[in-house]
Parts: sequence; structure tokens; C-alpha cells
Amino acid sequence: MNLDQLRLDCAIKQKKGLHFILSSIVIWSLVTGIHLTNLPILTKNLLTFSATAPLVPLAFFVSKLIKVNFSDKSNPLNQLGIIFSLNQMLYLLIAMWVYPTVPDKLVMVIAMIFGAHLLPYAWLYQSRIYAIMSIVIPFVALFVGMNYEVYVLTGMMIIFEILFSTILTIEVKNLIRK
Repeated sequence: MNLDQLRLDCAIKQKKGLHFILSSIVIWSLVTGIHLTNLPILTKNLLTFSATAPLVPLAFFVSKLIKVNFSDKSNPLNQLGIIFSLNQMLYLLIAMWVYPTVPDKLVMVIAMIFGAHLLPYAWLYQSRIYAIMSIVIPFVALFVGMNYEVYVLTGMMIIFEILFSTILTIEVKNLIRK
């Protein structure tokens, strides 16, 4: 297989990572719930970090529901997708610095990191919506995070993720139809 065929195979078999995007709706909902409480900001931030931890197990569960082979080893580009995700872990060091330094902006930084990490998937999955969201989310998160309460930002992220999932589902259906 050539590179484009491997990318197409990856996009079809992984349904363009839809299981992770659907799982992120749950994660952002948890973060919203956390930030609607009256807990101190440092406690909310600790719980926010904790709420992101179940993403991979949740994505595994969702992959079973939507019939995605979670760890398809037949295509070497699937390993590249894992590297793209692990790269986000390095960016979380920035969020760890923000946690005690500018605690009221932690969720904004996490949202920006999440959005920006989507860019390589635009190439991997040949997906216009990944490219768009990788640019829109960080900029909108910066604006909303600087001007509104955290729960507004997290609510916006839920809306973005639902929209993203919907368009991604359409992309996957069109891809399979071809």
C-alpha cells in the first residue's frame, strides 16, 4: 500500500478517531460539572485533571459501541495516531505550570491544547473538520477563556465536540460510501 492508501485505511478502520471525540463530550461534561460547584479553584483544577484521566478507557468502550478496532496493528499509521496523542501529554506540562500560577485560566489552556493537538489528525485522516477545529478551538477558547466564566468555556467545548462528532460522522459515512 502507498501512503495515501494507508491513510484511507486508517481513516476507515478508525472511523477518523470518532470514538475519542465522542468520549471527549463526556470529559468536557464532567469538567463543566466540576466548575459549576462552589469548590475552591485549586480543587476544581485538581478534579479537572482527574476528569481527563478516563479518556482512553472511555474511548475504548465507545470504540466497541461504534465498532472501531481500537488497536489495529495492521496499519503502521495507527501507531502515528498514538504518537500524535502522546504529544499532547508534553503540552500538558504547560497546563501543570498554569495550575498554581494562573489557576483561573487552567481550563482555557487545556481547551487550547486539546484543540491544537487535533491538527496532525487532519493530515492522517484527510479530514477538513479536524483542520478547522484545530484552529477554531484554540482561538475561540482563548477569547472565551479571557472574557467569560469557566463554565461558559466548558459549555462551548461541549457544543464544539457535539458539532465535531456530527460532522465527523458525516465524513466517515461519506468515506465508507465511496
